[in-house]
Amino acid sequence: MIAVLGLVLGVVVGVITRPVVPTGMEPYLPIAVVAALDAVFGGLRARLDGKFDDKVFVVSFLSNVVVAALIVFLGDQLGVGAQLSTGVIVVFGIRIFSNAASIRRHIFRA
Repeated sequence: MIAVLGLVLGVVVGVITRPVVPTGMEPYLPIAVVAALDAVFGGLRARLDGKFDDKVFVVSFLSNVVVAALIVFLGDQLGVGAQLSTGVIVVFGIRIFSNAASIRRHIFRA
């Protein structure tokens, strides 16, 4: 219940304050969101499998976001930012859909 309240509070604060992302950080935001979603779906899958550990979740969440942002930053420095961004999105997309399929199988027993 605390997580749901935190989510609702975060959405309300975001809608009220309308935060602005600095121009230099804009390329990293979508990658960070997809990396965070991967950790969330992985955590949900672990929870349904009875293997959830909050420390593992927090480390996974933060490391996914940081590693993804570093890969995109490195790509920008090398001049291939778009290609590496696409690669990161594809990898995390595959992981998200894999976790979603596992969650679906667990919930619907199918």
